Amino acid sequence: MADGSNRYAALLRGVNVGSTRLAMADLRRLVADLGHEDVKTYLQSGNVVFTSPPTKDEILAEGIERKLADELGLRVPVLVRDGGELAAVADASPYAGKQDDPTRVLVAFLSAKPTAAKVKDLTVPAGEHLEYAVIGRELHLHFPDGGYGRTKFTNAYLEKKLGVVATTRNWKSVLALRDLTEG
Repeated sequence: MADGSNRYAALLRGVNVGSTRLAMADLRRLVADLGHEDVKTYLQSGNVVFTSPPTKDEILAEGIERKLADELGLRVPVLVRDGGELAAVADASPYAGKQDDPTRVLVAFLSAKPTAAKVKDLTVPAGEHLEYAVIGRELHLHFPDGGYGRTKFTNAYLEKKLGVVATTRNWKSVLALRDLTEG
């Protein structure tokens, strides 16, 4: 961006799945109220893209988390990536070229890079067929025989095993968020 601002995507964990309901209009308003510009949501699952001066991901995430808690009483983990990070995530996928079905290739965004020991100890639940690769603060997933809907290799499982917050998006969403944050 010519004005020195960056495009960011904030990924909310567990919104509009289960009991945590959040209208995307409310999410856009809250993010705009924080002073961010050109705020857009993608789908109904807690993805919001915005422009802001260069700021650490964690600081942006904390601001959105605090606003959600203060104004709506929602305690929702938020992970933020900038456009460059999302482009790198898309480029790094070891599975994107293996699959035409975007529901079988996913990325779990992590709040921090997990320790090597935790990654080494991560295992696929018995009886499940999937591939994964941890690259930095992301875990790339490939379900060759089906989608994410029936797996036990969920955000909650990853959080327990890796000790970090996780929120997962399918490949179509990853590419859309990358495109929405391109400079």
